[in-house]
Amino acid sequence: MKLTRINKVLGLVLIAVFLVVVGFSVSAAGAAEEERIVLATGGTGGVYYPLGGAMASLWSGEIEGVSASSESTGASVENVNLVNFLESQFGLVQNDIAYYAFNAVEMFSDQEPMESMRGVFTMYPETIQIIARAGAGVQSVEDIAGKRVAVGAPGSGTEVNARQILHAHGITYDDIRQDFLSFAEAADALRDGHVDVAFVTAGLPTSSVIDLATTTNVDVVAIGPAMVDSIIEEWPYYAEVTIPGGTYSGQDSDVRAVAVMAMMIVHETLDEDLVYNITRVTLENTDVLARTHDRGREVTAESALAGMSIDLHPGARRYYDEVGLLD
Repeated sequence: MKLTRINKVLGLVLIAVFLVVVGFSVSAAGAAEEERIVLATGGTGGVYYPLGGAMASLWSGEIEGVSASSESTGASVENVNLVNFLESQFGLVQNDIAYYAFNAVEMFSDQEPMESMRGVFTMYPETIQIIARAGAGVQSVEDIAGKRVAVGAPGSGTEVNARQILHAHGITYDDIRQDFLSFAEAADALRDGHVDVAFVTAGLPTSSVIDLATTTNVDVVAIGPAMVDSIIEEWPYYAEVTIPGGTYSGQDSDVRAVAVMAMMIVHETLDEDLVYNITRVTLENTDVLARTHDRGREVTAESALAGMSIDLHPGARRYYDEVGLLD
C-alpha cells in the first residue's frame, strides 16, 4: 500500500518534471526563432538616437519574430564600421560618409573598401549652409575667393563638403585663407570678424546659426541652379534643398542649397525578407517618427531614395519596386 502511494507520488513528480522540461524546450525554441537585431544610432543629444529608438520599438511591435534594440554610438563614422564588421546589423549614417567608407576615400582612404554595406532608405537632409558676415562682400560662392573661411573641423564631413563645393566653383584652398573650426568656433569667429564665411553642415534650423544671426548681421549664400546640378552629378550623395525664408533672422528669401542625407544602412548578408519588412514598416508608419522628433516629419517613402549613395539591399529594392518608386 505504501509502495503504491509512493509510486503515485513519484509518477506525479515525473510528470511535473516532464511538463517543465517540455515547456522550457518550447520556450527555448520560440526564443531561438526570434531574430534579435541592433540599430546603431548616435549620441543621446542628437537626432539619430531618438529616431533610432522609435524605429527599434516599431520593428519589434510590427514585425513578427523580430526583437530590435537601438544603441547610442559615436554616429556615422563609428556606425559604418559597426555594420561593416556585423557588430550591428543596421546603422544610421550620413550618406556621404557611407559613400566614402564604401569606396575607401577621404577619411577612409587607409582602410579596405566597406563593400558589405547596403542602403535601405534616406531620411532627412543635413544642409550645407554657407554663412557670410554682412559687409564681407560675399553674395555668391564665387565671391568666397580671397576670403577668410571656416571650412569645418579637421577630418570632419563639413570640411569635405566645403572643399567639394568650393572645388565645383573653381576655388581651392590656395585661393582662400582657411580655418579648420567647429560650428561653435566658426560662429564665434564670424561674430568677432575673424572670418568672412563659414560652412555649416547640419539640420535646419541650426542653433549656432540662430544664435549668431540674432546678434550679428549675416547673409545665407545661395548656390546657383546650374551649379547645384553639377555638384549632384559629380557627387551623387548630395540632394538639392531649400533653406526657407525666415529660417534665420534677416533671411527674408528662400535660399537654394545642397544637403547630404541621413540614411539607414544594413549589412549585405541580412535576409531579404527581413530588410523588406524593415523598409515597409518604417516607411508606412512615418507618423511614429514625426511624433518622436521634428526631423522625423521629413521621412517619407517618396523621398527615401533622394541622395542614395550606395547600392540598395535587395529587400529594400523589392519594396520600392512593389510600390512603384523605382524607375
